[in-house]
Amino acid sequence: MQNRIAQLRRERNITQEELGRAVGVTRQTIISLEGGRYNASLLLAHKLARYFGRSIEEVFLFEEE
Repeated sequence: MQNRIAQLRRERNITQEELGRAVGVTRQTIISLEGGRYNASLLLAHKLARYFGRSIEEVFLFEEE
């Protein structure tokens, strides 16, 4: 699953550390999300979407199989 976290984070000019703190995860989790090595839980996806003021679908790009 792809996402727009890095793009949205840069638009707000915040660090991975700051984003992680805001949504209750580590910087390493944000790095893994941005790199596509980790898929967010529904709860984390919701927190990220709320933080950016977007819908989950605007942050995470779901690909139908």
